[in-house]
Amino acid sequence: MEKMKMQSENLVDENVEKIEKLFPNCITEGRDENGQTTKFVDFDMLKQELSKVVVDGNDERYMLNWAGKKQSILTANSPINATLRPCEEESVGKDGKAGGFDSENLYIEGDNLDVLKLLRETYLNKIKMIYIDPPYNTGNDFVYNDDFATSADEYLQNSKSYDEEGNRMVQNLNSNGRFHSDWLSMMYPRLKLARDLLTQNGFIVISIDDNELFNLKKICDEIFGADNFVNNITIKMSELSGVKMKYLKKYAKLKESALIYAKNINLIDMRIEKRKKSAETLGGYLKYYSQIIKNLNDPCENWEIVPLNKYLANYNQMTEEQINVWKIEHSDRLVYRTNSRTVDNYLKQNPSAPSIMKIVNADGNDVIKWDDKEMLFLSKYIEEYIGDIWMDISTINLNKETESITFENGQKPLRLMKRFVTSMNDPNGIILDFFSGSATTAHAVMQLNAEDGGNRKFIMVQLPEKTDEKSESYKAGYKNICEIGKERIRRAGKKILEEKILKIQNEQIKQIDENTFTLNGKIQLPDIGFRVLKLDSSNMKDVYYNPADISQDLLSQLESNIKEDRSSLDLLFQVMLDMGVMLSQKIEKRSIQGKTVYIVGEYDEENQPNLVCCFDDNISEDVVTEIAKLKPIYAVFRDSSMSTDSMSVNFDQIFETYSPSTTRKVL
Repeated sequence: MEKMKMQSENLVDENVEKIEKLFPNCITEGRDENGQTTKFVDFDMLKQELSKVVVDGNDERYMLNWAGKKQSILTANSPINATLRPCEEESVGKDGKAGGFDSENLYIEGDNLDVLKLLRETYLNKIKMIYIDPPYNTGNDFVYNDDFATSADEYLQNSKSYDEEGNRMVQNLNSNGRFHSDWLSMMYPRLKLARDLLTQNGFIVISIDDNELFNLKKICDEIFGADNFVNNITIKMSELSGVKMKYLKKYAKLKESALIYAKNINLIDMRIEKRKKSAETLGGYLKYYSQIIKNLNDPCENWEIVPLNKYLANYNQMTEEQINVWKIEHSDRLVYRTNSRTVDNYLKQNPSAPSIMKIVNADGNDVIKWDDKEMLFLSKYIEEYIGDIWMDISTINLNKETESITFENGQKPLRLMKRFVTSMNDPNGIILDFFSGSATTAHAVMQLNAEDGGNRKFIMVQLPEKTDEKSESYKAGYKNICEIGKERIRRAGKKILEEKILKIQNEQIKQIDENTFTLNGKIQLPDIGFRVLKLDSSNMKDVYYNPADISQDLLSQLESNIKEDRSSLDLLFQVMLDMGVMLSQKIEKRSIQGKTVYIVGEYDEENQPNLVCCFDDNISEDVVTEIAKLKPIYAVFRDSSMSTDSMSVNFDQIFETYSPSTTRKVL
């Protein structure tokens, strides 16, 4: 019988837990009245999270602090008036054709902090995995200069923050007294926003070297919660040459780290890769079988020994449970499994055991006949889960992996990125990389989809930093990193397409149509395209956001609240962002009585499209009626779209007649 508590619940503890779920960075530790360590709310930090201005506070506590930390929190929470403008001419279709705009992959050019803010509502809790390879703060890296103290126009035109091509960044040299502080202030708001995008079972992987590893772990503990730390992977990234060894004054730097944090450690859904045991390990298992090793193509990576004698001798003494554990049925034979130690012991006790054995096949499993005993070789016995030290990634073979695809040295190995993407354990998940560089992550996603038939989607975000004029990329005509990344994805997609078509031709598979091939009706070409979007100021004029600031000299601007250089497609993507519609959604462009209408998203079970937009001027009642008959969930028009005053009056009535459930909005 359960004992009654005879007291009310401790609401303080419950409230602290609630605050921790919302703001893990606002929870610290301290001593209670009994001297016990317990959780406390950092009210100064909580005030900052809920404030639009910097809040002062001087309490000492266990935490990582730096000059500008509160400003970085304010930066993360500050709104911006910006949008993402589609660029069809630089996009690539699903089939790899230039100018196509049907891909579910996104390539976004612009400051990743602004982009993350724009993506937050649309992709809230939708990203399964985030991978980033941020600047390592070596003194040669560029660090973003985040300054929201100015107005929107001043912010976008600030010559001190932008280079001549509009790239907002400053170099963080060692001579700067805020060397670590500037880097932390750059990373902190981006990671805060990134956490919001992850699914509840999602996780983030961050590549870093020793310069900021421990600082990065501290801020990740704050943002994601220390309990959500998953692992710190050590990765061998380079080889030590004899030339280097001659001049070494300290141990050579051969590794990097990858910090992994979960959104919720209790829900994380990761796939830990298995690999075959090393040739040395398996060679030890097979040291007694030299003759077999000579006769097998790749014995050290494909075989392990499972003898029968011990368990056959004791079969009558085994319980039914033990039999179920050890017995594997093959036709009318009983085959038992064990480990290599048992084999070693048996051979020590039986030194005259034959060294030559006959290999036979039993129901698809390879079996070795050892006199009158059978040993089953199971692949599961030669595999092991990889740990947190990866020695097989080294860049020594990087050029062979991506030959004819990449431009420069320094990018992450493709095999490393494929391993990270595979760990996502979701063939349909979304992967975000907001320091995408040469787009190795996108390459890995497309390659894996081609190999296993998955439908993973990527979102690449990259600031268009200028390439070094001495680099091969610059000499080849690629003036910024975005151009390199986009071209790599194009080349990788082309290679995947060529390999797939070659396989189809070799296996004499029927070509269904011009762009789609199937292998035995099961395998389709992966999406090898991407939609290009570019960060820009809002499509709306300032008077749209600040009507209180309207003066007599601004009245001329009120004829339209939309900037003159913006297209209907620009407006569509801003509407999609504002309404939380994923930017990879299918977009159908339809003409209704000469007016352009965009239908976004797949139709639901009731044959309703998600979103229908028309931004043309002077639309008639007939056009509105046709749109209403589509019964969209949302319908959006321009304020200036209505051809007459009576049209404006009848607009709602038309929808009430044909689609009363549609939510109508006007720009």
